[in-house]
Amino acid sequence: MMILTNLLIKKLILIYLIMILMTSQTLTFMPLMSKSKTHQDITSDAILQTTADICKSRALREGRSFVLPGALTVKSVAGSCYSPDSAKGFQSSLEEIVIFNAWVDVRYVFTGSYHFDNEEFLAGRNLITEGVSAVKYSIKQQSYQAARQALGKILHTLQDFYSHSNWIELGKREPYSNLIKPDTPISNIADSETCSKCNDDVCTGNILGEVIAQQKLTSGYFGLYKPKGKCSHGGSLDPSSLGQGGINKDTTTSNHGYLHEVAASVATAATRELLQDIRAAVGDAEFLRMLRLSQTSVLCFVIDTTSSMSEEIDEVRGVISSIIDSNTETATQTSQYILVPFNDPDYGSLTRTTDLNMFKQQLNSLIAAGGGDSSEMCLSALQLALTGSPPQTKIFVFTDGDAKDKVLKNAVQALIERTKSVVTFMLTTSVSSRRRRRSGKRADDQQQASPQLFNSQIYQDLAQASGGHAIEVTKDTLSQATNIIAVTSRSTLVTLLQAVRNSTKAESFSVIVDSSLQNLTIYITGNSPDYTITSPSGVSQTSTELNGALGLIQKVGNFHTVRPNIAEKAGLWLLNINSIQPYTIRVVGQSEVDFLFDFVEPSEGLHASYAQLNSRPVANNNVTLLVSMVGGDSVKPTEVSLVEASSSNSFNGIIEEVTSGKYLVTFNSIPAGKFTVRVAGQISSSRSSDNFQRQSPTQFQTSSVNITTQPVGTIEPGKQFTLPFTVTTKSSGGSFNISVSNDRNFDTRFNTSITLESGGSANATVTLTVPENTSSGTDVTVTIEAEAPDASDFNYAVLRIAIVAPVKDVIPPVCEAVTLNSNCSGNCSLSSWYLTANVTDGSGIQSVRALKGNGILSITSELNATGVNVTMAVYDSSCCFRDLELVAVDTVGNVATCFKSAASSILTYSAEFCLFLPVCLWLNIGVSIYRFMQL
Repeated sequence: MMILTNLLIKKLILIYLIMILMTSQTLTFMPLMSKSKTHQDITSDAILQTTADICKSRALREGRSFVLPGALTVKSVAGSCYSPDSAKGFQSSLEEIVIFNAWVDVRYVFTGSYHFDNEEFLAGRNLITEGVSAVKYSIKQQSYQAARQALGKILHTLQDFYSHSNWIELGKREPYSNLIKPDTPISNIADSETCSKCNDDVCTGNILGEVIAQQKLTSGYFGLYKPKGKCSHGGSLDPSSLGQGGINKDTTTSNHGYLHEVAASVATAATRELLQDIRAAVGDAEFLRMLRLSQTSVLCFVIDTTSSMSEEIDEVRGVISSIIDSNTETATQTSQYILVPFNDPDYGSLTRTTDLNMFKQQLNSLIAAGGGDSSEMCLSALQLALTGSPPQTKIFVFTDGDAKDKVLKNAVQALIERTKSVVTFMLTTSVSSRRRRRSGKRADDQQQASPQLFNSQIYQDLAQASGGHAIEVTKDTLSQATNIIAVTSRSTLVTLLQAVRNSTKAESFSVIVDSSLQNLTIYITGNSPDYTITSPSGVSQTSTELNGALGLIQKVGNFHTVRPNIAEKAGLWLLNINSIQPYTIRVVGQSEVDFLFDFVEPSEGLHASYAQLNSRPVANNNVTLLVSMVGGDSVKPTEVSLVEASSSNSFNGIIEEVTSGKYLVTFNSIPAGKFTVRVAGQISSSRSSDNFQRQSPTQFQTSSVNITTQPVGTIEPGKQFTLPFTVTTKSSGGSFNISVSNDRNFDTRFNTSITLESGGSANATVTLTVPENTSSGTDVTVTIEAEAPDASDFNYAVLRIAIVAPVKDVIPPVCEAVTLNSNCSGNCSLSSWYLTANVTDGSGIQSVRALKGNGILSITSELNATGVNVTMAVYDSSCCFRDLELVAVDTVGNVATCFKSAASSILTYSAEFCLFLPVCLWLNIGVSIYRFMQL
């Protein structure tokens, strides 16, 4: 009977393993009904605490006040960090890290090293240290999304150590710092039996007494087999623990669940320690930018620089410069600027900077030249902009020509759906910009050529898919139309209503405006719309009244902007439109209340979870959304709907709150075509409640074609990388077209078609070759598409892969004390102290910076007598400021803490320095500083 049971268990485990490995999605946590801490809790708590510490340190250095919020939330931390407008981006980044943290449980559920199971301590530590290196390299290359993904993965492994090993049972209550330091040993690993069988249901004493006494390090084994006498992980899905129990502390109900809270607390501290190491390596500004906390807004421009744009490009340059200048005078100053020029046959490169003057220089260096015909590499440049910009960026494309690279339309649309970025096209149609551009024509011949309109349909399709606009203007009216950039590029912009109509019948639209909304603006794109807008109080204005009872209407080409200026805007607005041609409507404003969402699939396993889709949802199937509200705990959704893009028909979902601010929404029926996501709800206060309405700008749709891929790690420069994928169809079979593109122009090999039977599937591969000179930390976005034989349907898989060279230097810099001088008296404001130190490293010093302290740090470098490059650090501070944390970083990201002092004025030093210095000079200096600090 026992043999039969074991065989059954084996089959169940294998079936579960196959199910896990077949999925290509990422996963986030389904909170348990108990009070157990999840990876999501640990990760969020540590990031919020670390971020608050960074902002406090920066505020003190800059002489600003800092009020630490009582409860650390995304909203409160963003506010305390003087960046309330970036709360949405901060929350989005935090959730991305959490999602990739949970990804480890999907892809490597039975691989011990990713969870510190099976006593795989060295392999687990290698995963962490290699991952930390990837994060640092990615941030250095400004590949922030790749950094967030890598960070989430390594945090899972790090956190599992404290739940799956016996570190806590050994009485440890501090993080095991050696896990994040590749140059330090992991010793005293148990080499014999470690556990006995449980004598009771609680199973708290199964770790052998001699293991505890000798402080031997062990962890539980998970799976079908384990060495005799070793500990088991435990749990209903661990067959090795039958009749034996386990030692995991994953939940309060685990075999060692009585230590769950302690393990979670130490895991949180360890997470903070790792985050501090990354912060020290990249600096505060880059660390916060990785979290999108300092990015109040991002401006991204994709600009045609062919010769026919010679007149327009000056206007574009002037318009962009004026927008930048106007933003610098407001609280919503743009924090990052992105520029991608394109021509024929070239495009790029992408310029991404936080330096306003540098961006202006790039703009001024644009020269209109080349382009032998009327079509350009617009979509290639747009693809680069979509992958090089943060998610949900507003991108503005300026061109007067058709797209030569139409083959990229599906890939660009896939990236729009995945990034949820909004793309607006500025299409100039003046005579000069529409003239023929044929090679061999003289300039004066071109100027006299008759105007020829290009086909802008592809731009209109992509604009509608993203929730943007395709604005057709002349050179003379371009500056008027670009007013949209200043409004729609703000980080607090929200969409209340989005509609696309190709019919010619009259239709009425309604939209709820809540009291949190500011700068209400209505955009209508179309050549002949006739409309009437009515406010909640009954005041109306028609499209023929440019300055009416509600406000101002501006018409530029096919683009209409309505800006109501009445005092009371909250309530139900009505829009009645009658048009003989297609049109679009978009109602926007500024508010801190918004929502984030992802398409997910519920998943059961070791941890109840839901898996995030990396493609379109499958047609004729239930659809589940994970919705996160932005704006605080007072914001509650009451209705989540999928709204048909071509009509006002909507499909409501069933809402289930899974944790504070997060909701799982299930749809049993969905639109057949394109749709958007709409959330309605209430904003509650102690005195009243206010109804709100928000809608996603991006259009989505389901597909009968499906692509699944295996999650990937990193690629090494100079290597080939093979990515297997599977294509499945739920409809009729045939020859499906396969297309693969990447934003780096890396050599890619794949079969351009694959044959499927009706309802069948087939496997294929993509081989990507990474050039040897590719910088470590660069990422590449690969888009795989599968299109139905009749081209009526397609689906995609988008993968962002980091390129990281193997790390050979794991030794941190060496610091050597030189001098210490102090002149501290009774009045600290009238006295000062300073110290000097020499810093050296085999690979070179990248930076020396003060993470804490309010003094002045100066750095110089010179060659010593033996030809070694020495960096001298001089720190000068008032005696009123006693805290100091000085760190040195080498060129590969190894960090050394050269100097630390505590607020108690008693100086302490990092242990590693006694390893590097023949005589621990720091101890003597510590005594000296302690003495003069007490004066």
